[in-house]
Amino acid sequence: MSYCFEGLDPGPYRHLFSFDDAELAQQGIVRMTVDSPRGFPCRVTLAEVQPGDNVLLLNHASRTDAGPYRATHAIFVSESGSAAARYFDEIPPALATRQLSLRAFDAAGMMVAAMLTEPGAAEDGLLTLLDNPAVVEVDAHNAVRGCFAARARRV
Repeated sequence: MSYCFEGLDPGPYRHLFSFDDAELAQQGIVRMTVDSPRGFPCRVTLAEVQPGDNVLLLNHASRTDAGPYRATHAIFVSESGSAAARYFDEIPPALATRQLSLRAFDAAGMMVAAMLTEPGAAEDGLLTLLDNPAVVEVDAHNAVRGCFAARARRV
């Protein structure tokens, strides 16, 4: 069974990097300079952002339908994220080493299954969820902080 993880479109975020910190704060956004090789996963590139690079910490609506699972949470977006990453039949680097909460949704946006996976076990969990024919997409969240990490779709 094939699947694809796709990073977020960077278009809606590019202009924000030209704002000063006060303008960002008015929108509830924080600019940060990465100070560790781990802990700043970009939702565009689906990889860790390198120390010295800039990220924006902002709120993102990961589920926008009108149903009960509508969701928003904080995410990092990297200034260097110029195109949405795509990972076919591969767990993206920023997800592979984390404990994840995987949440499976049907075509109506209803959650039909969910599970926690340990670092290195995300693909097994994802394939188990996608084995259900009702599942059309799986949202991965960082289990510890709860942030939306990425969405996988069946291809």
